[in-house]
Amino acid sequence: MKKAFRLLLLLFTLLFLSFGSTTVFAQDYEPSIGQQGKDVIWVPTPNELIEAMLDAAGVTPDDFLIDLGSGDGRIVIAAARRGAKALGIEYNPEMVKLSKRNAEKEGVSILASFVEGDIFESDFSQATVITMYLLPDLNKKLRPTLLDLKPGTRIVSHAFTMGEWEADQTIHKEGRTAYFWIVPAKVDGFWKWQEGPEPVTLRLTQNFQKIEGDLTVKGDTWPILNAELRGDQINFTWGNQNYSGKVDKDDIRGMVQSQNGDIEWTAARTLQAEK
Repeated sequence: MKKAFRLLLLLFTLLFLSFGSTTVFAQDYEPSIGQQGKDVIWVPTPNELIEAMLDAAGVTPDDFLIDLGSGDGRIVIAAARRGAKALGIEYNPEMVKLSKRNAEKEGVSILASFVEGDIFESDFSQATVITMYLLPDLNKKLRPTLLDLKPGTRIVSHAFTMGEWEADQTIHKEGRTAYFWIVPAKVDGFWKWQEGPEPVTLRLTQNFQKIEGDLTVKGDTWPILNAELRGDQINFTWGNQNYSGKVDKDDIRGMVQSQNGDIEWTAARTLQAEK
């Protein structure tokens, strides 16, 4: 009887030690630089560059930042320290657990959250800021989804570009580079409005955030000048008039500045030019 009790006690002790050591291992998980992930190896972004990236994006408490492939959570935590709501999407479940613990240690777990997921199957359409440190082919694969985000959404990528989509700004910090974009509104095509008694047609061609075009009035066509598109804000010059407006899907509303004063301007998207 005593022998059986001792055997049971020994078995219980071994099980307890085994469970305890596993728990300690999970709690003490530490990632190693260069470890393999789903699509990339893990290399953390330096804190100095993180702050420069957040500065370029102008992150404030009004923002919702999503970090694609959030690793140990440092970008999300840095954004939360600025008062922004932030979410990290990370494929490695151990990294997700580590990130949550790091956020708790920093006292920002109310604002900083993390989920286990595949960035190519995740919805990040509610973000006002996107950050990432992926490879060029992954950036290019994500590009159509990013371009479909709300115009004005800010995107920052550590080290790698978006191919033909040129960056709005290049960031240099401590020998590292990051790139910044603002998602442009989709303005390619024809727009119409009335200027006095005359109908006006604006034709725009678009290559990401770069635009050019011309205006047609009474059958005569003139090129527009100084055309700029920054998020949902559009500006151009025609003659002695400066047009500025906000693009809202199929409408542009803004002001026309001229020597005769300022007037309101509203244009609507149309399928073809004025005949």
